Amino acid sequence: MNLNAAAASLENDPQTAAGRTVYVYEGPVRLWHWLNALCIMVLAASGYLIGSPLPSVTGEASANFLMGYIRFAHFAAAYIFAVGFLVRIYWAMVGNHHARQLFMLPVTDMKWWAGLIRELRWYLFLEKQPYKYVGHNPLGHMFMFLFVTVAAILMICTGFALYGEGMGLGSWQDRLFGWVIPLLGGSQATHSWHHLGMWGIVTFVILHVYAAVREDIMSRQTMISTMISGQRTFRE
Repeated sequence: MNLNAAAASLENDPQTAAGRTVYVYEGPVRLWHWLNALCIMVLAASGYLIGSPLPSVTGEASANFLMGYIRFAHFAAAYIFAVGFLVRIYWAMVGNHHARQLFMLPVTDMKWWAGLIRELRWYLFLEKQPYKYVGHNPLGHMFMFLFVTVAAILMICTGFALYGEGMGLGSWQDRLFGWVIPLLGGSQATHSWHHLGMWGIVTFVILHVYAAVREDIMSRQTMISTMISGQRTFRE
């Protein structure tokens, strides 16, 4: 069966997926996923060191530019992260159904809420059998929306607002994001939101990796390899 046709046939009845392979994530989505993961690692590590600088470095202070390199890595990754997010928004408009899941929650769909509760019970080991989904399951869908879409907007807005302070009044960063700092109650409060956002994303990444490995094993469907090949295989 054609992979796209198979995916469409499973949308309304995912339980019929046993033993089948469907095409889920398009190339741009997969590329963005891994590039985003790399950016998050660089941003988290460099951001932590910016917030809690190293107490000292060897040699003469005038001969070291360690924090400068760390800040450069942070800013470079931030630009890639922000541009990637804009491209991802574009692909949500031109890509397939699964490319749009990241940016919307079907909160008026009672079936979606029922699935979310069922998935929560599954992760708490209260359900004996998994429910198959071609794309994100409802619980994963909600977490992806909150900790990827919403958190990315928070981090981009607060990050460029703080960057605009260094670039000065009149810079494009200040013109586009300068409103964020007074809205959040000042520079220190904006730093705090940016810092908390980082820890929220780091916590999500840990849970995301755990859930992907767990589902790959317990739900008998490919998860990690799907984000490499784009195809999801339902083993049973």
